Amino acid sequence: MSLRPPVSADDHSSGKNDAPIELVEYGDYECPHCGRAYPILQKLQHKMGDDLRFIFRNFPLAEMHPHAIMAATAAEAAALQGKFWEMHDIIFEHQQELSGHALIDFAEQLKLDVNKFANDIRSQALADKVEEDFESGMRSGVNGTPTFFINGVKYEGSWEDEDLYEYLQAVLKDI
Repeated sequence: MSLRPPVSADDHSSGKNDAPIELVEYGDYECPHCGRAYPILQKLQHKMGDDLRFIFRNFPLAEMHPHAIMAATAAEAAALQGKFWEMHDIIFEHQQELSGHALIDFAEQLKLDVNKFANDIRSQALADKVEEDFESGMRSGVNGTPTFFINGVKYEGSWEDEDLYEYLQAVLKDI
């Protein structure tokens, strides 16, 4: 399966835009597997440096994870204040604490305008952004989290331990 739509300026990305490898994760902030992948991906980004551009798209599995949509919306609200990645990180680092009060506490810790954040988290525009990410995942063949795409192609291998890193190194050699 291929990534639909391709990465655009609307996506949250970390790394150089012209990096030879583009890694997209469809993730759920409350998913324990995504929580396990989080430090692996951080290490991967550090090890690969300028060779990797990492993109995160929301894929909240609301039936299994009741706080997932609110957490995704909180990350989007933080993005409006230029702190998407900081909120992304703090949510994954506190996955067991995703109540509305906890999300407000995270906003305070990140020194966000909390009143703006509280209003934004309830906005239809941000709910629509989360839904658009989810729908793009469905069109791309995502049926669980985390799901990864490498340079637009769905990755079916293991992401644990060094498996994903080794695969990306092989891809890099072939570019």
